[in-house]
Amino acid sequence: MALNWVMLNPQRQFVPLPGERILLTSPSRTTLSLQTPNSYPGKEPLNINSSGGTAYITSRRIVYLPTSPTPQLQSFSAPILNLQDTHTESPFFGANSWTGVLKPVVGGGIPPHHAYIKLSMTFKEGGAFDFATTYERLKETITQAVDIARESGRQQGAPDLSDINLEQLPAYEDIGNTTALSSAPHPPIQQPTPITPIAAPGYLPQMDNSTTASTSEDLERRSRRPEQQQTPPDEPPPGYEEAQEQHSHSVVDNLERNLRISR
Repeated sequence: MALNWVMLNPQRQFVPLPGERILLTSPSRTTLSLQTPNSYPGKEPLNINSSGGTAYITSRRIVYLPTSPTPQLQSFSAPILNLQDTHTESPFFGANSWTGVLKPVVGGGIPPHHAYIKLSMTFKEGGAFDFATTYERLKETITQAVDIARESGRQQGAPDLSDINLEQLPAYEDIGNTTALSSAPHPPIQQPTPITPIAAPGYLPQMDNSTTASTSEDLERRSRRPEQQQTPPDEPPPGYEEAQEQHSHSVVDNLERNLRISR
């Protein structure tokens, strides 16, 4: 991190270093806040703010130029790998912001007793997520290049970023639940078992031709059963004649008894 160390032309435009390329430029209403974190208060807390300016992401660093420079803040820059815990914040009210904790470089205009500085940029005209995505992709590429150089023994001192290929930046991937769910195999979908609906009053289910034919036969067979049951038998049942004879004698006896009484 360095204050007032960015090279500017007479028109106060950003002049890149040799071999440096600008990858992203924010809108001109981006604010900047540099403060001492609460966990690292220091002897003299740092508090530098800008209400508007332009932020840049280059192949080597982050640069900020305020719209209205002051003696305290004319420019700001920080190496890509000097920032930690970078993330975006989306409040209910207000613009999105991008924050992080950075370590100042030696001789960068920050008192040496400030071990860490909290950086916050608020994007009033949008662009916070694009800024964060571009930074994360670039930081991953540089980190991989530094690790390879360290393992091969070619790195001595500060990392050389001139050999890093920025044409094929790794695609930013979310490692949360969304990716895990999209990459997991989907279980086979089971077909539902058809259920015959309960017949309500006046409900006539739709049937095919075979079902209609079998139903008609059943109805016809059932309609014939009452007729077969009403057909009289050819012979009287056992004891029928004796029962009739007893009934006849009982009727005759009752009739004679009634006639004697009436006389």
